[in-house]
Amino acid sequence: MEDLIIQLLIAVGPALIVGVLAYYFFNGFVKNEDGRRRFLLQKDNRADTLPVRLQAYERLTLFLERMKPSQLLVRVKPNSDDKFNYEQQLLLIIEQEFEHNLSQQIYMSDELWNIIKSAKNGTIQLIRQQANDDAITSADELREAILTDLMEKTPPSVVALEYLKKEIKEIIG
Repeated sequence: MEDLIIQLLIAVGPALIVGVLAYYFFNGFVKNEDGRRRFLLQKDNRADTLPVRLQAYERLTLFLERMKPSQLLVRVKPNSDDKFNYEQQLLLIIEQEFEHNLSQQIYMSDELWNIIKSAKNGTIQLIRQQANDDAITSADELREAILTDLMEKTPPSVVALEYLKKEIKEIIG
């Protein structure tokens, strides 16, 4: 009986060892191939999405440039002498351009998107502060006050543009 068990172990033992080794190597091979396939898929995906991402960054660069008060005030002339009418006109343009570019947020970091929103809100706040000044009585005075205020401060859109350029450099390498 003992001889039968020993003969059985001699016959089955090497087969078990070979089976365990084959499983180990096959499992490693499958994991390696899966990783390689994922890498190639990501590489192809990156090549396809990079132009779209860069276009999103371009659109937001344009938005930030157009939202710069110095650019905005030159581009948008007052319809009347009423400063509150002009304030609303400026704020409406900023909001419309922002809404037009809302979908671009999916192509950039949350941090950059929050900075862009802060720049928009900071610009709106700057315009509102000047419009609420009782010493300013006309749309032309409002334009002048905003431009004068900008000479003393850095516009919020400039800070956002710098961060946007930094993020693009990280993407491109």
